Amino acid sequence: MSSQDNAARQANTGKTGDIVFKTIAYAAGILILVTLAAVFIFLLFRAWPLIGGDQAANTQTVESFTGGKAHNFWQYVGPLLFGTVLVSALSLIIAFFISIGIALFISHYSPKKLAVVLSSVVDLLAAIPSVIYGLWGGLILVPAIGPFWNWVAKYLGWIPIFEGPAASPARTVATVAVVLAVMILPIITSVSRDIFLQTPRLQEEAAIGLGATKWEMIKLAVLPFGKSGIISASMLGLGRALGETMAVLMILSPGLTYSFKLLQASQNQTIAANIAAQYPEANELGVSTLIGTGLVLFVITFLVNFIARKITEKASA
Repeated sequence: MSSQDNAARQANTGKTGDIVFKTIAYAAGILILVTLAAVFIFLLFRAWPLIGGDQAANTQTVESFTGGKAHNFWQYVGPLLFGTVLVSALSLIIAFFISIGIALFISHYSPKKLAVVLSSVVDLLAAIPSVIYGLWGGLILVPAIGPFWNWVAKYLGWIPIFEGPAASPARTVATVAVVLAVMILPIITSVSRDIFLQTPRLQEEAAIGLGATKWEMIKLAVLPFGKSGIISASMLGLGRALGETMAVLMILSPGLTYSFKLLQASQNQTIAANIAAQYPEANELGVSTLIGTGLVLFVITFLVNFIARKITEKASA
């Protein structure tokens, strides 16, 4: 066999491999879209009788399911959506700056051996099941944080969100936000750390060579380079907080109001925790109601990730 024949056979083999790999990659991408569409269609199909059906019958169903606290589906899901966004936003605010600080310490300040240990600890925290955080929050944090919330209500109660008296035990939105912040902190930290470590060495050395301090180098080179990654990490953490169930269910004293009173119990509830709490005892129409709230959560989560993707694209441009 001539060398030309061998070259032609190798070229054909390479083209075949490219075609197979491309087909598998396309199939994997399409499978994700099909799965996403299937989940959406299922939720919409099960919730449609309540969302778009006979409104009089739907009103009766919701009133019966909620004990008269809500008179239609949107009146029912509104406070739940408000509570979900409130708890998730608070947890992100608490976790964001701490996570970025830890990530910068690991990537640029700590000794190498300590950085390895801290990275392992952060990755371990990200792998802990949410029910463990719920147990820790309910059994340890709730009793321990009560005096602090009392102090906050006493001296900062003139601010509406800290209006007292603080609930005892502290099964409030503020406590849940702290627990969720601890849960999403390792996610944001881990992703941000990896982004910071990818900062081009030449950019860092150039900033130092021009006389910048280490913090100025981080501000001029590291943070701008990692901006899109920080946004992605934050949205990833926010997505987990939006869908968190067990930790919220085990700590929060639920309510169905539009309230910013973070230190008072029985004010808010999240969609995911409400589904977990109500599903075991719900009848068929009640299940449809809960699935409808799940559809709203699905759409909100999708919109959050979509917006985050657009922000990331602009930050990368």
